[in-house]
Amino acid sequence: MDNNNQGTVKRVLISEDELRKAIETAGKQITQEYAGKPVLLVSILKGAFIFLGDLCRCIDLPCRLDFMEAKSYSGSTTESCGQVTITMDLKHDISKYHVIIVEDIIDTGRTLSEVIKILKGRNPLSLRIVTLLDKPARRVVKLDADVSLFTIPDYFVVGYSLDYNGYHRNLPYIAEFEA
Repeated sequence: MDNNNQGTVKRVLISEDELRKAIETAGKQITQEYAGKPVLLVSILKGAFIFLGDLCRCIDLPCRLDFMEAKSYSGSTTESCGQVTITMDLKHDISKYHVIIVEDIIDTGRTLSEVIKILKGRNPLSLRIVTLLDKPARRVVKLDADVSLFTIPDYFVVGYSLDYNGYHRNLPYIAEFEA
């Protein structure tokens, strides 16, 4: 599958159905753990926006949403540049919320580690991480999610909002990708 010389989807790793079932389970878990508590779901853009949309519909309690954009990839590379830049910050005062960071993938851990430092400094009631994908083979900083829906090998992946150079976010599954 080639899209305007934007690489090739090699194979599906996680199907639509597998994604849906895992997200429903995570939503039920969050509903039980946070019943009666003020919850703020924070999506790290752009890679987590579809995950956030599906996850929040599976949470059966009032929650607020906010967005943050942090980058460690640049252009058409499949490797993190190692420098994290916050390009869009939250709009809410998080000190009155139990904050759940909704992340698409934890790879090296650099980006999320920096986001966590920033958010902890704003004194949330609690701070947890829910990640769709965990790629521990690439970790360069000590970081573990509180909830990981899928652990994957060291593949570059696209789909379900993850991209390569802006393409392939619209795929309804997670796929191994070759640039």
